[in-house]
Amino acid sequence: MSIRAVLFDLYGTLIHIETDETQGEIYWALSRYLSYHRIRTSPDSLRERYFDLAKQQKRNSAETYPEMDARAVWREILRSGSKRFRPESVASEGAHRVQQVEKRRERLAKELVRLHRALSRRMIERYPGAKELLQSIVGEFQLGIVSDAQVEFAKPEMRITKIRKYFPVQTISSAYGYRKPDPRLFTETCHALRVGPREAIYVGNDMYRDVFGAREAGLKTIMVWSDQGRKDYRDVRADYDARDLYQVLEGIRFLAERH
Repeated sequence: MSIRAVLFDLYGTLIHIETDETQGEIYWALSRYLSYHRIRTSPDSLRERYFDLAKQQKRNSAETYPEMDARAVWREILRSGSKRFRPESVASEGAHRVQQVEKRRERLAKELVRLHRALSRRMIERYPGAKELLQSIVGEFQLGIVSDAQVEFAKPEMRITKIRKYFPVQTISSAYGYRKPDPRLFTETCHALRVGPREAIYVGNDMYRDVFGAREAGLKTIMVWSDQGRKDYRDVRADYDARDLYQVLEGIRFLAERH
């Protein structure tokens, strides 16, 4: 059975990003923005509310590796902050009015996810060699992304860094409610690409979430030793170690030929 697909982690592997969601300035700006939508809340209260709702989501999840839904967090902040975003408050006005409220709340929640991310982002860029690597293999292997992230910002950030066009399949954890190392994310991506797990290689930078998770799903693995991610987990080892993305191409060739 030959190697037919190469799957990639996103952040820490292809994209170098630095964020800090704890900064007080973020919630000062967000609280000012929300005031235009008739929601009055202090920056400290907003920050506390955001993190409390995120933690509550994970506590209430039945998943072993739960993922938060940032849009649902902001949806609840909007609903509880103003009656303009509570469908139940306009239920007497008919189904059409309720649908309007729900659509308005959903649109704004989506934009708040992106605004929150943009305010917390300090830098974003491709790792050296990312574009060259993808250009070298795009016609030879099927390509996919398996990433722990929120759909609302992961796909735009792939576009910002000019790598989105290489990946017809993009598996983002927030769409599923669970995150790596859950093997279902890897097998779901293989299924979408119409390949078996044993026909795929996964490239990541974290020994636990990436290498361990992909191996549990049956994929071959390449560990990229970038400046992010966990570098050890029990006795887990990747099938190939790469010091950077330039060496990943060597690893793909090596595993494909050996396979």
